[in-house]
Amino acid sequence: MQYKAPANDLRFLLFDVLGVDRLHELEKYADATPDLISAVIDEAGKLAAEVIQPTNQTGDREGCHYDPETHDVKTPEGFKEAYKKFVEGGWTALDAPLEFGGQGLPHTLKFVVDEMVCSTNLSLGMYPGLTHGAISAIYTHGSDELKQTYLEKLVSGEWAGTMCLTEPQCGTDLGLIRTRATPNADGSYAIEGTKIWITGGEHDLTDNIVHLVLAKLPGAPDTTKGISLFVVPKVLPESSERNPAFCGGLEHKMGIKGSATCVMNFEGAKGWLVGEPNDGMRAMFTMMNEARLMVGMQGLGLAEMAYQESLGFARDRLQSRSLSGAKNPNGPADPIIVHPDVRRMLMRQKVLNEGMRALALFTGHQLDLSVAHPDESTRESADDLVQLLTPVVKAFLTDEGSNNANSGLQVLGGSGFTTDWPMEQLVRDGRIARIYEGTNGIQAMDLVGRKLSLKGGQLVRTLFGVLSGYLKDNPEAPHRDELKSAIGALEKATMWLATNAPKDPEQAGAAATPYLRLMALTVIGYMWSRMANVASHQIAAGEGNKPLLESKLVSARFYFEKLLPEIHWLLSDIESGKDSLMDMGDDHWAA
Repeated sequence: MQYKAPANDLRFLLFDVLGVDRLHELEKYADATPDLISAVIDEAGKLAAEVIQPTNQTGDREGCHYDPETHDVKTPEGFKEAYKKFVEGGWTALDAPLEFGGQGLPHTLKFVVDEMVCSTNLSLGMYPGLTHGAISAIYTHGSDELKQTYLEKLVSGEWAGTMCLTEPQCGTDLGLIRTRATPNADGSYAIEGTKIWITGGEHDLTDNIVHLVLAKLPGAPDTTKGISLFVVPKVLPESSERNPAFCGGLEHKMGIKGSATCVMNFEGAKGWLVGEPNDGMRAMFTMMNEARLMVGMQGLGLAEMAYQESLGFARDRLQSRSLSGAKNPNGPADPIIVHPDVRRMLMRQKVLNEGMRALALFTGHQLDLSVAHPDESTRESADDLVQLLTPVVKAFLTDEGSNNANSGLQVLGGSGFTTDWPMEQLVRDGRIARIYEGTNGIQAMDLVGRKLSLKGGQLVRTLFGVLSGYLKDNPEAPHRDELKSAIGALEKATMWLATNAPKDPEQAGAAATPYLRLMALTVIGYMWSRMANVASHQIAAGEGNKPLLESKLVSARFYFEKLLPEIHWLLSDIESGKDSLMDMGDDHWAA
């Protein structure tokens, strides 16, 4: 079925709940008027449905083509044309810096566009997605010369970018990388090494590809403290010569087959240092944190498409009669949407999708406030929330994006298991999002091991201040008691970690994943209470889209009755500690 952008839900969230339409009151985002935001929603939805979606299923079936003689990669048919229209529409420049040809619009709008693109063709969306991270890394940490050389063409989409971290012998533990950078007489460096799983490492969408490569300088510490970051272009800008950075082959994957995932061999390729020597991880995290938020939107985008497909199927597929009597008496059977178990799956998809969208856009709004608000304390508090919630957005949205795609396949039954329907592709494509840019277990460890202790615990105190402030300011808030209970559970879990983790790091490791999920469910509960609160007031005032507003009230009730109670066993999991996880001896596993 053709994708339909969730425009009504987006406007409700951005305008009525979050107040993103007021960002134009800030000097940095003066152009982001409500009319412009609406235009972005409408035009991005049209582009996704009419230009990007038609390339999705064909791209999955064709995949990318590698030529071992030339080391070139050809993307599936239609990708070049769709990418060209994406670039011509200015979408690569949406929130990029004005001084290098960007539009300087709020990051929240990029989140909106990312979701739509990922709903309709995740593989294609990954090419410009990583380019955005390269822009941020160079803009934040690069020299003026690097900025002048690379940013304008990256912002315009004329060139693309990559992020080259992983090597055959190491994934997340980047201290083990072997790629080396040797100084050249002209101030550049000769980069030698092999990187794997490099998204967009080689393709035919752009004339040049700018690789951001982690490598170690001579004599550097053989740990993460000895890593530097380098810009390594496919084509040298000053001479138009081919740089010896070649694709050595494509990875064979279960999904995202239209995305060129490459082995990259750097054979003395020329590179230029970004930032300071041995400070590459700090620069790379600028890129990686953006990528983690983008991957969260990938999970949401696929979940939304899966919901639309399964809802359409459930309305059309006739099978059996309703338990309460025929709902389609003139037909041979009722549509399966009448059956409680099917409705349970559809409601879970719908309610989680809308809650995840609210969590993501809340985080995007805080990101915009952190860079644009005139008040320093407001900027700091917003930044606290962004840092704390980035691993939550990445992990929870991709976990539930994958789960919702599987639920969608279940709604379709046997049809979902066939390639005649698009659902199995969504299941395959979405599975990787829980793994790359740091597995979700690593996101949980980042939350528990780093974010909770940053600034003496200030980040999580900021979150609790927001949550408790909402309850204080809204004594009649919908589902207040359930939300208060969830906040209490999160506080209790946080205190348990504060007490036990310093004495035994394995306690933090055992609690990390359930703790991240507990935080996600609590913050989404906060957003559902806010959405229901706004919907109730608008219904009472006779304003807004009544069916949408009424659906919000039903969905909020489903969330608090059917989904949020999971917090209780998550807290039990955390407080039970590590013993049942860690006490299995080496001789027990295969006993």
